[in-house]
Amino acid sequence: MDRRAFIGTLAGGLLAAPVAAEAQQTGKAPRIGVLAAYSREASAFLWESFRQGLTERGWEDGRNIIIETRFAEGKFDKLHAFAEELVHQNVEIIVAVNSPGTRAAMAVTNSIPIVMLEVGDPVATGFVKSLARPGGNVTGVSSMARDLTRKRLELLKQAVPKASRIAVIMNRDDPITAPQLRDAEEAAGSLGVQLMRFEVRGADDLEPAFKAAVAARADAVLRLVDPLVVVLASKTAELLARYQLPAIVVARREVELGALMSYFADSRDAYRRAAGYVDRILKGAKAADLPVEQPEKFELVINLKTAKALGLTIPTSLLQRADQVIE
Repeated sequence: MDRRAFIGTLAGGLLAAPVAAEAQQTGKAPRIGVLAAYSREASAFLWESFRQGLTERGWEDGRNIIIETRFAEGKFDKLHAFAEELVHQNVEIIVAVNSPGTRAAMAVTNSIPIVMLEVGDPVATGFVKSLARPGGNVTGVSSMARDLTRKRLELLKQAVPKASRIAVIMNRDDPITAPQLRDAEEAAGSLGVQLMRFEVRGADDLEPAFKAAVAARADAVLRLVDPLVVVLASKTAELLARYQLPAIVVARREVELGALMSYFADSRDAYRRAAGYVDRILKGAKAADLPVEQPEKFELVINLKTAKALGLTIPTSLLQRADQVIE
């Protein structure tokens, strides 16, 4: 059940209408490239939010704008070639998802504007000079995943107070993993927990990682943020249920599928806001002058049904803070 209603912002629709009309009359509909590390199916609900954001501003795919999509299905080695394909398609903007997608887009162009999404720390990864003044051809919406790691571990400990051995499922191929891990290790000392690392670089690594965590007598799981989260959401939820492990994961979808809880920036809101960047750039704004936006809404989602199946009693104070409780 929803604890707090989401408040959306409709911005720029009237301003976009003349631009949209002009594009339709001249027949020169701008092309927008989408470059994502995960699969189309796993992220369909997010791209629906992106399209909704475009519609609110007067843009419609196939009418006055053309969207070229490239989904790497979790295979990062495909991203560079896909980015080159988008450049050859003469796209006017590339919407790049996650750090690997953004890095691949930056490797093939320093002139086409890049709108990044789901990047944890764009300054630390070298994508922009600063959040206020990006300074290059990259801007967009940061998930600030690094800043959330400590909070997520604290929430897991509150939900599972007896947990002392935490399995950290992570992907070292993502540049934001190292700072997330450092933050988790700093928090672990004050929380009195021991962290055990298990690496996942692809779908085939996930089950062996869980088996190893169980063998190491893990009490709970902390899933760090990386592009594979969306790709592996169903499999992660399946393994958590099989091995009866409480976990704090990243995506709401994982909790809906059966994981115990998640805490992260509202990704659907981020995708809607990314459409605003596309709109402003199409109207003449430069990426270098558009500040990188940070999350405005964070979601705590708890699956109470899963908690009961695990024999856990979630503190009332935690349930009252939740944005959604699945019963």
